[in-house]
Amino acid sequence: MYLQQPTATNPQGLSSQGSPETPPLEHPSEGDQPLDQCICPNVGTYWHLGKRKGSEQYVLASADGQHQYPVTVVEAYALRHFNGKYTVAHLQKYCQKTLKGNIPDDLVRQLLQKLMDWGIIAWMGEDTPQDDPPPPPPKSALKDCVQWLEHPEGYWILRNPEDVTFMQVNPQAKTIIEQLGAVPTEELVQRYNIPPDQLQLLLRQLTTTAMLEGTKPPTPPKRKFTPLRLLFFKVPLFNPDPYLEKPAQRLSWIWTKPFFLLWCGGMAWTTAAAFDERSHLLAFGQALLHHYGISLLLPFALLALFVVTLHELGHALTLKQYGGIVPEVGLLFMVLMPAAYTNTTDAYCLVKRRQRVLVVAAGVMVQFTIAAVAFWLWKGSVNNSWLSPVSFLLFFAALFTVAVNLNPMAKFDGYYLAVALTGINNLRSRSFGFYGDLLTLHPSQEKKRDQPILAAFAPLSLAYMIFVFGSILLLITHWTLDNIPTLAALLLLLWAIYYFFPEGSNS
Repeated sequence: MYLQQPTATNPQGLSSQGSPETPPLEHPSEGDQPLDQCICPNVGTYWHLGKRKGSEQYVLASADGQHQYPVTVVEAYALRHFNGKYTVAHLQKYCQKTLKGNIPDDLVRQLLQKLMDWGIIAWMGEDTPQDDPPPPPPKSALKDCVQWLEHPEGYWILRNPEDVTFMQVNPQAKTIIEQLGAVPTEELVQRYNIPPDQLQLLLRQLTTTAMLEGTKPPTPPKRKFTPLRLLFFKVPLFNPDPYLEKPAQRLSWIWTKPFFLLWCGGMAWTTAAAFDERSHLLAFGQALLHHYGISLLLPFALLALFVVTLHELGHALTLKQYGGIVPEVGLLFMVLMPAAYTNTTDAYCLVKRRQRVLVVAAGVMVQFTIAAVAFWLWKGSVNNSWLSPVSFLLFFAALFTVAVNLNPMAKFDGYYLAVALTGINNLRSRSFGFYGDLLTLHPSQEKKRDQPILAAFAPLSLAYMIFVFGSILLLITHWTLDNIPTLAALLLLLWAIYYFFPEGSNS
């Protein structure tokens, strides 16, 4: 079975009598490989999937746009996996497992027959000359591992699962990218009437995201240390992805609708009980603070770190449940306060918005669960036992971290939840870019439905950054001048010598 290049002389791939030039798929020649073990060919070389404007109808179109064939939603899903890597049997099982609907048992076989009837593929049977195979298609400039993902919002995601990078492009850019390496860049500029500098920008983006053969993600440039880096920095530890597959499979019942409804009921019950105990909680907290004072900071910080670690594990397992990649886990420090983090950037590549929202919301749901468990432990513990203060601190730590995480102005869960709910990727940078277009009198490329959100987010984000970072700097400055002015001046002098001293010059 091999791919045929579309031609203008025979657009339907039929013989002069109107019948397929290849033998029927259901009857391969004796001695051929069993059909279920045949590899589904890569049709993305000359063909791509699209959706007709104003319609839910999918079409399989040739790269030159001269041939289009209608396909169903289920067939379109299966065709996305015609990449030369899956057998007919494997793809059939995958579609039945993933789509979980009334999928025909011979979906992939019927689809192969359609592709043959249209002349897109041909059966390598006894009638096919084995000593004269079709010429190999031009080599694509993209790596073999990259994948195209279509989003309902009308854009495409180009995903590199090896380097865990991605690009968001429009349909025209997708068509151009697919022809890189097969069509000269000068011809692409003329064919699609795009400025050469725009094509160069697209190539630079493909290079920096390591989508092209022979490219790797650029190493971040080394910069000299500045005291402001103490406000926020990360320390990567390891790649947890290989260790998350089995736990995500064993805990798959967590991501079901019955469990979610049960969880919501438990949270509602706990909230009502905590509200009823609010006066006792407040009195217990005041007594605890009066008795232990500032010494509570250390156990509170350790419990908050424990909460945040489980919070991040919730993000990672949810993303893994939906087929994403979690390439990195580590520690982050905010004003020298430690916390855990996981790299869940791959959630942007999830096609369903509900899944993207759940990946972000999973961490907060874990925090609420911890708070609920801690509340019932506190309520059931004996007064003056060690469990009472520990469970109370855990309850408070969980709620405190929820309040911090849900702030949409900082790049924590609240921000990424706003991105997932609105569908506006890179919300902060695009909101400032929206005002940049207004100030320079350039027409905005943003959708009208997104413009009010972008217009509101930019000034709120700017005010938040000025207020928060300004307050932190003022507090640090006042404390330093009051307690260690001489030491601070000496450290500042040493840093200035280090920062402004020229690096290794050759004499």
